[in-house]
Amino acid sequence: MMEKHPIDEMTGSFIETLASEKGYSANTCRAYSNDLAEFASFAAESTLPDGEEKDKKSFMVEDVDHLMIRGYLGFLHKRNKKKSIARKLSALRSFFRYLLRQGIIQNSPADLILTPKQDQNIPAYLTVDEMFRLLDSIKADTLPGLRNRAIFETMYSTGIRVSELSGLNVSSVDFGQSLIKVFGKGSKERVVPIGMKAMDAIRAYLEKLRGETGVLNENGPLFLNKNKGRLTTRSVARILDTFVREFSISVPVSPHALRHSFATHMLDAGADLRVVQELLGHKSLSTTQKYTHVSIDRLMETYDKAHPRK
Repeated sequence: MMEKHPIDEMTGSFIETLASEKGYSANTCRAYSNDLAEFASFAAESTLPDGEEKDKKSFMVEDVDHLMIRGYLGFLHKRNKKKSIARKLSALRSFFRYLLRQGIIQNSPADLILTPKQDQNIPAYLTVDEMFRLLDSIKADTLPGLRNRAIFETMYSTGIRVSELSGLNVSSVDFGQSLIKVFGKGSKERVVPIGMKAMDAIRAYLEKLRGETGVLNENGPLFLNKNKGRLTTRSVARILDTFVREFSISVPVSPHALRHSFATHMLDAGADLRVVQELLGHKSLSTTQKYTHVSIDRLMETYDKAHPRK
């Protein structure tokens, strides 16, 4: 009789592999773990007679088939958005492909399931005028002010993720060539150009930091909190909120909206889509293509206003 493997044990091994071999962040591993735990609970419950207590620990991965996964997606449709369902299905696909590579299963039941068609949501972004107004509203006459100006100038200048910004060290900045070294998803390294205004803002911040505190560790974090530790992504979001509250903006503003603004403005100005893909660190071109919808909308709006015979 073929040995069977409890789903909870296999999930633990899979998550360890994501962390140690794939370099996934703790947040990503936690999301995978939660998604797989939810599926395990559903699978255990769906195979037991009514009234019996579910026990996902005793449920075996070999007992999962594509019909069970299809039932799980139906269950999710009642309470989740399509984007969330697609993420959970992606976690299952990765999990069963891992089991396939380990020789634990012969076929992946998740590969027989189609990804739900996604709604085409146009990303929120700021206009160029709004972006400039936001940046110019940051008073850079104190050390925290200089740091904040440098943070948001850097985000808009490079389009990097807030997690990538938080992970920057002083040594990540190449002042000679106006480049920064970024570690993105999966600890993948890329080098991106950074504009003059952002470079000037970083220089001013570091000069003030060195002059007031004497703290400037080349291998330490670039952006420091009040305790001289690395500034977190949550702190960056809170700082941004304080500036956004000072004046009215037409869209919700988050650190990710600055990334969307960077991509949109680059494409509006004629940048090649593949260049923007490289700058953003997107693995797939289709991920970057969502920004073309924004540019096309802007194009159509301009056409409707300007063409004499529309």
